Order: sequence, then C-alpha cells, then structure tokens
Amino acid sequence: MADEEQVRLGHQNLIAYSRAATHWASRGSIHQEDGVLLFAGGSWIPVVGNGAFCTDDSVPPSSLLEQANAFFARRKRGYSVKVRDTEQDAGLQAACEGHGLAAFGDPTPQMLCRQRLDVSPPPDGISLRAVRDEQGVADFAAVNADAYGTYGMPAEVFVDLFDRPARLLADADTTIVVAYQGSRPVATALTYLSDGVASLQWVGTIPEVRHMSLGRIVTEWATNVAFDLGATSVTLQASAMGGPLYTKLGYETLYHYQEYARWDAPTV
Repeated sequence: MADEEQVRLGHQNLIAYSRAATHWASRGSIHQEDGVLLFAGGSWIPVVGNGAFCTDDSVPPSSLLEQANAFFARRKRGYSVKVRDTEQDAGLQAACEGHGLAAFGDPTPQMLCRQRLDVSPPPDGISLRAVRDEQGVADFAAVNADAYGTYGMPAEVFVDLFDRPARLLADADTTIVVAYQGSRPVATALTYLSDGVASLQWVGTIPEVRHMSLGRIVTEWATNVAFDLGATSVTLQASAMGGPLYTKLGYETLYHYQEYARWDAPTV
C-alpha cells in the first residue's frame, strides 16, 4: 500500500477512534455534518477528550473552527485541533491561531508499522491479560492515570473518559491489554481497528516499573493483535518518551501533528 494511502487511512483511524471514544463516557457527545466532526469526550480536558476534525479536506478551515467554537461554547469546554504537516491541512494552522487556539507541546510523530513484531518474553512475575471485564477497564484507566501523570495529566481524566466500561467492552473494534505484576496492574495499551488499519492508543507504564521494558511488551502484544484481527498496518501518535522505543521496534514516521488548543470555552 502506498504511503499516501497509509497517511489517509491512519488519519481516518484517528478520527474514527475519537468518534468511538465519545460512546465510552457518560458525558460524551458528538456532531458530524457536512465534512466536520466535533467530539466531546467524558473529560473537560481539551487535548485528550475534546476536538474537531475535517472529515472532508475540502472544508474551509475557518468553517471548521466556527462550528467548533459554537459546539464547545454550548458545552462550556475548550477543545483542540490536530494540524498535519502535510498539504491537506494547508491554512489550518493560521485558522486555529485566528480563532484563539495556541500550539500545545511539540509536534507529535504519526508512526506506522507494516508487519508483525518479534515478541519479547515478559520479565519474571509479569503476566499479560486481554481486558474482558469492568475490573480490567478500571485497571487500564488506573495505569494510565499514573503513567500520564508524568506529563501533568490529572488522574480524574481517565475515570471520566472511560466511565461506561460496558460500552467499551462491547466495542468489537477495540482490544485492551493490561500487564500485571502479580495482581498489580502496571502497563497497558489499547488497539482500535477501522477500515482495515489499526492504531495504538494509551500505551502506558507506571513510573515504578519503567526499567522493566513493559512498554515494549504491551506494544508488541497490541501491534500483533491488530495484525491478527486483519489490519494491514498499525499506527500511533508517539509521545516524546515513547518515540525512541517505537522506532527501535520498526515503526516509521510518516508525518507530524501539531496540537492547537484553547483551554477556555469559546464565547459566541
């Protein structure tokens, strides 16, 4: 498959994931019309749970931002927009800045894996389990609350994003793995499949065990599960901490996203 098609499908998968995640939270809501997707997740935080995408690249950036401002003003939330460093998003950066959004963090690599990964044996005392019940969802959220606290993410974000665990468990396109040290959940990853490609989301390891390479273990597991489910490739948006690991495993960078966010609710 040509890289141009991989770029298109990977971006579509991120949009599909963002849409699906609104159904896993009691405060989630969504609006999709005329080439625009607006999604509000379970949490207030703009850079994870609330955002806007053009599902049709011909939509003028100003139209996307005007609709997003109206949608999020009604919900009294800020929101974010991911801007690709590709020709499809020409003009979107300027539109974001013109509508009061500011760049948040460094550009994030959109990475791609084209084939199954070799599997590393888990360290002694570590077991991997696919999430099958609500306790597993709670363990997944707890691991990420601890893991992403490193970046300053409030712990309650993960409770709010996944407070309808039955809906998450019923989503046939979603697979979650949790690594346990005895009975303690210590690492996790989520796989989301759409249109024949998959993405990894929420790869996290609690700080106390980061020396055990568990991020690698759950990434290998989740990547291979995606291929087992029929994916032709697997994508992810790499954090600064995770990027070197994914490169070492064989993921390659196709392009970057720059996040633009407004933390206050729009006024319209």
